[in-house]
Amino acid sequence: MNIGKAVSFRILELCRQYDITLNKLSTICGITQSTLNNIVSGRNNSTTVSTIKKICDGLEISILDFFTSPLFDNLEQEIK
Repeated sequence: MNIGKAVSFRILELCRQYDITLNKLSTICGITQSTLNNIVSGRNNSTTVSTIKKICDGLEISILDFFTSPLFDNLEQEIK
């Protein structure tokens, strides 16, 4: 799995965990719904740390909490 897909899956996982929709997440973190949709659909594979930080702030979790998931344990090497 690459980092873009892992971030996408993690966002969806957190939405399920907090029982919120992507629309609700966009509202509470101040990111447009289209940006979140692009991340989740894979159209945006280069999500910035700033965007992830906004998601974390909206959910009141740390960046460490965001990345503490088995999804990030065995990522493909990005540079080949």
